[in-house]
Formats: sequence, structure tokens, C-alpha cells
Amino acid sequence: MDRRHAQHLLLGLALSAALPFLARAAQDEQVVKQDGQVVNQDGQVVNENGQNVKQDEQVFKAGAELVVLHVNVFDGRSDAVPDLPQGVFTVFEDDKPQDISFFSAGDVPVTVGLVIDNSTSMLTERELVVAGTNVFPEWSHPEVEIFAIVFNELVRHGLPDTTQFTTNRLQLRASLQRFPPGGKTALYDAVIEGLNHLDKGMYQKHVLVLLSDGGDNASRHSEQEMLDRVAMSNALVYTVVDPDVFAPGEGDRGVLKRLAKLSGGVAYFPKNSRDLVKDLEEIAGNIRRGYSIGYAPQSTHVHNQTHRVKVVVRVPGRKDLSARVRNVYMESD
Repeated sequence: MDRRHAQHLLLGLALSAALPFLARAAQDEQVVKQDGQVVNQDGQVVNENGQNVKQDEQVFKAGAELVVLHVNVFDGRSDAVPDLPQGVFTVFEDDKPQDISFFSAGDVPVTVGLVIDNSTSMLTERELVVAGTNVFPEWSHPEVEIFAIVFNELVRHGLPDTTQFTTNRLQLRASLQRFPPGGKTALYDAVIEGLNHLDKGMYQKHVLVLLSDGGDNASRHSEQEMLDRVAMSNALVYTVVDPDVFAPGEGDRGVLKRLAKLSGGVAYFPKNSRDLVKDLEEIAGNIRRGYSIGYAPQSTHVHNQTHRVKVVVRVPGRKDLSARVRNVYMESD
């Protein structure tokens, strides 16, 4: 086995190790009631009879009655900090403090989207993706939702048209092999489609993991249109670049940084295969140790207007803590 083949296998295994952590969750007892609706222990919006509420009726979206932020807290070593109580958090919208009406800490089921660059620039990474899904654990959370988008100049869903989400590792693997690699890159279109598909999920927490070099030469949408769509979404976006693939002049680190920062996620630029493994593990850990905080804005909002958001965490005796969260959101009609 040559060095590059070994690297790809190692990285693929790391990706597969990260996937169950994105999905695995201990059930949370927090619920919130809003106009006759509650979020049950599985993170699903239900009515008072315990029945699932359709996506367009959910309160957990910008533009509805409750704004939900997904927050990670880091210490001075950049380790995610779990198990903090609600009282240490303060939320500001447009510099005005907000009353927290929903708080959830710990693991919950999530809806996860993998957006995989399948263009010519990523030809050598096909083995990484396939190897990663080969060992997708059977013990993943039974109610996790995951899907894959594979893109070059075309943006295509890997799963069959009749299947929106899956927990089956073989089906997920097949979804990533469904289309041959090669061609140009429609990154902006792929991210927008991934966010749109996340909205169809049943869980309140949405995560998009993008594997790409950040280049785009084929999208119908612009970078700004992509960023506007991120601002209207509650999804956390994490971006990862394989150091063996990134080529100056072809990839775009700036796009990946802006995409992750706007959503409250993180852009990773590992220097070698070992660092990439650690980065994937960190993404998984951050999602597992995150917080969901909801509030009803105290002022009347105008639709399609951007609002600035800030979360401050104060723990007595701890001055090394910082909160990472999206810094803006946009209400939609």
C-alpha cells in the first residue's frame, strides 16, 4: 500500500468515526411550549397530543416566533466545554439582551448533511469518502437523519429519489458512489441545496459538513446568494479541506472561512493527514457538546432584515471561556 493510499484509508476511517458522533445522542429531557407546541426529548416538534408537527409549522426557525441558536463554548485550549447551565449564558440581538425561553444542553438527535466535492479537483479523494462510509457503525442513534449531496457542475442527491435520509451505512456508501467523479465545481449551488434539504428534516438541530477546496467555477448562484441562504438557516456549517488536494489558485480558503463563521461553525485547514483526523474528531465532539438556546425577539421585526446576534458566557472563576455562534441571522417570509 503506497503512502497516499494509506493516507486516504486513514482519513476515510476518521470521517466514518466522526459521523456517528454527529448522529449519536443521549435523549434530552428539555421541552419548550410555544402556542400549543412542544419539543419532545428527541428534539422533534410535536403538538400537545404528542404528534409530530410538519416542518412548516415548527417554531424553531428564523422568521417564526422563536429564534434558536446553536452555541459551542471553548476554553483556552480550544476544547469544547460541556454541561454548563442556562444561567451562565446571555443572548443579545442587535445589542439588546434577550430573555432565554428554551435551553438544551448535551446530545440530541440531529439532521446531518454531507456535501461532497466530486469534481476533477477532488478525483483522488473518492477513496477517502468510500472508505469512511465502509465502517459506518451499526450502533449509531436509531433516529439519526443523514443525507449526502455529491456535486461537480451538477448538484445531485446521492440517495434514491424515494429516500430523503438514511441511517444505513451501505446505503450511504452507495449514495457517494452513485455518480462518476470529474467536471467543474458548483460549490455555491451545492451548499444552498444542502441547506434546503436540511429544512426537510424532523430534528431541530441541523449540521452541514462540507468537504471541498472552496473553489467554484460552475454555480448558477453567487457567493453572496449562498451566504444569504446561510444567514436564513439555523444550520451549523463545518468545512474541511484535505491538505493533499488544496491547490492555490484553484481553491478558496476565504469562502470556506466566511461560510463557517457566518453559521457559527468552523473552517478547518489541516496541514497533514494526522491533523485532518483530529479536525474531524473535533467537529464530532463540538456537535455533541453544543447548546441550543432559543428566545422570542423582544422587538417587532421586518422580514428579510438581518439581525446581529451575540452570546456571552460568564462562569465564576473562568475567564478562558468563549462562545461560538452565528453572528447574524435573517428572517424569511
